[in-house]
Amino acid sequence: MFLMFDVFGTKMSVQQKDGFWLLYKESDTAMRARIYDVVIPPELDEADLATYLADIYHENASANHPDVRRC
Repeated sequence: MFLMFDVFGTKMSVQQKDGFWLLYKESDTAMRARIYDVVIPPELDEADLATYLADIYHENASANHPDVRRC
């Protein structure tokens, strides 16, 4: 199961697999690319993912896209 997020205007998804969180960038053509340089702590709860992504990607915030939302 993939959890979908709008991360300051960028479509991303998170999947939990074998006890680890995996982060992906989503495209408009349904292509999914794994992001390897961001590690989400395995002990992080699902409810805290949006806050964690906001902390990691806060420099991408803008007036048009001021927050991280679950889709």
